[in-house]
Amino acid sequence: MPIKLFQGLSAFPLTPVAADGQINKDRLAQMLERQVAAGVDSIGLLGSTGTYAYLSADERSQVLAAAVEAINGRVPLVVGVGAIRTDWAQQFARDAEKAGADGLLLAPVSYTPLTADEVALHFEAVAGATALPLCVYNNPGTTHFTFTQELLARISALKNVAAVKMPAPADGDFASEIGRLQSLCASDFAIGYSGDWYAAPALLAGAKTWYSVVAGLLPVPALQLTKAAQTGDKDATATWDDAFAPLWALFRQYSSLRVMYAIAEELGLPAGLPPAPLKPIPSTAREAVAQALEGLV
Repeated sequence: MPIKLFQGLSAFPLTPVAADGQINKDRLAQMLERQVAAGVDSIGLLGSTGTYAYLSADERSQVLAAAVEAINGRVPLVVGVGAIRTDWAQQFARDAEKAGADGLLLAPVSYTPLTADEVALHFEAVAGATALPLCVYNNPGTTHFTFTQELLARISALKNVAAVKMPAPADGDFASEIGRLQSLCASDFAIGYSGDWYAAPALLAGAKTWYSVVAGLLPVPALQLTKAAQTGDKDATATWDDAFAPLWALFRQYSSLRVMYAIAEELGLPAGLPPAPLKPIPSTAREAVAQALEGLV
């Protein structure tokens, strides 16, 4: 299983839209070029930051094609294929493989709450739809489904399932959680984390991957934090984490997605408006975003 695909810094871009509401392919290419130039380990297209859940099948196809063209094989591309129906997710997976993606990211999207058996069957079906390696997206904040460690172990044994993108543990003990998962799951199962303000402790505890929102626009400092943590340099890691701290506070207050749209504006890479019914952060918070970027750009 290609564990190297799911390691290091995985950067998640926004999906920019133009004034007419159409996908802004040129702006997407600009954002992706920043990530490629910085040397991120992978790009996570159509994740939560890419607002995949708000996009039609045609819009997803447009984003995928534009990204494949812009990246041109220079950085591994992992594509989110989450959908409320299994057959839709399977088709998104096939489309990603056909377009040239290197891996898949799958969340158990639902309306009716899912059981563990339903989720296991969903992952088995989607993982079996292509030959691409798949990362389990454990995001209870949006899906309202929490994977037990036993379920993750069951899914990790499936063909093509290679990694998991975890939320922070409730007790903050990353090392213990990673150790338990490593003992239960397949030996080559890569354990990574999202939730940017937890990146430093997660990586220092041995997480293979930081699935990063902020790296979608600020890949250079995000990569510096990643490298410092992965080499065990606690002082350098703390320095970078402190530099990001004002931004982490805004992420927690307004949600990382909303703040990313404001960051894009500040960087001269406007991504349009968040998809309705989401609203931009209050105008009164824009100065705080500008101040949080000082020292990072």
